Amino acid sequence: MASSLLDSSLQYLEPVIETAKQHVGLTIGASAALYIIACNALRFQRVRWWEKHLPYKTRDDYSRMTAEHAREITHYIAVAEFPWVYLKGMQFALFRTYGIPTISKLLVATKQLSSRAHATKRYADTEMLLGEFTTQKAGSERSNAALARLNYIHGVYQKKGQITNDDMLYTLSMFALEPKRWIARYEWREVTPLELCAFGTEWKEIGDAMNISYEPLPSYEKGWKDGLHWVEELDEWASAYEERCMVPNKWNHQTAEETTAMLLYTVPEWVKPIGRNLVSTLMDDRLRKAMMYPAPPPSYPMFVNTIFRIRKFIHRYLSLPRPWFLRLDFEFPQDKKTGRLQRKNYEHDPWYVKPSLKNRWGKQAWMNWMNGMPAPGDGGDKFWPQGVHYSEIGPASMLGKGAEEVEATKAKLMSMKLGGCPFAMGKAT
Repeated sequence: MASSLLDSSLQYLEPVIETAKQHVGLTIGASAALYIIACNALRFQRVRWWEKHLPYKTRDDYSRMTAEHAREITHYIAVAEFPWVYLKGMQFALFRTYGIPTISKLLVATKQLSSRAHATKRYADTEMLLGEFTTQKAGSERSNAALARLNYIHGVYQKKGQITNDDMLYTLSMFALEPKRWIARYEWREVTPLELCAFGTEWKEIGDAMNISYEPLPSYEKGWKDGLHWVEELDEWASAYEERCMVPNKWNHQTAEETTAMLLYTVPEWVKPIGRNLVSTLMDDRLRKAMMYPAPPPSYPMFVNTIFRIRKFIHRYLSLPRPWFLRLDFEFPQDKKTGRLQRKNYEHDPWYVKPSLKNRWGKQAWMNWMNGMPAPGDGGDKFWPQGVHYSEIGPASMLGKGAEEVEATKAKLMSMKLGGCPFAMGKAT
């Protein structure tokens, strides 16, 4: 029976196969067209998924967006939709703040980037705190613990008058804005209004938790309609602030030099001049002048733009969307017995990375060894392979300090029941 059905099916297929053989070019062209159509359909289907499944269909609905829904949208963009560009945008957001003299002066004074060990640890600490309160559930124990520790670290400098509210607000603005700028510049599409509203809603609540005042923004007194309204005002304020404060300064230059050196740690010496020019290429004119960097040769912007145009075309027309099971994982495992957090990925020194078989003998470990850098397990306990408690994150001078303040802040954040809509009351904080 089965054999007869197969024979019958083959009889119907034979004319189709024969026609395809006679018109190979047409067949290839039709297949390519169908593939491109499928890529487009699936990519835009993912864009529309959030609008279909969340209760935010119109601009009026945006005013009710919760921080938890905003975090879900942002997280999806970060790990599946635009993972590489989003991550680089977040990294560049931090780098961009070094073009403000009041910020770079503090980094120089505290020597946080003065050596490779200091620089890579600060990067790991920043990555860990940011990762905890942007990937964990809004209002959760872990998210609030990370925010509380960050508030303690900043508070030490604020009490000394070394960090101003404008410094804090500007840094917050870069994390809210720079990823969407990088996506617009280097990805196959820009973020949608819904996605940008999610960026604004998430970072508005994070700013609330960090006690950042939004008084410099125009709608501070009457409040903002939604996350989109807030992020648009923040963008205008940040641009005006840069015009006023992002100026050439020796501290900016020193911080940029130390950061660029960290970025190029794993690069062979003969390639480093190329790497420096590529870093300069990614800066806009204002930032480059503020950091006192020379403009790169004209061939560099041309090369970078060409590469990203090709990448855009491939992602837009020839690449299927990244399936969820291949998403990037930015979360940090927490040991159930000790409560210590560990990193799974690293780009420089292996701070807080467990020397497991994969970590010890994986691709990144071999790259580090080839460039004379340590891999997980090297150096004994130097890079804290056992992981880190929240109270141990931060500069060495704050190691183990502030436990009572952190617990009090965490309790206060838990009582705020974060995760709801930060615009529900219609008033600024």
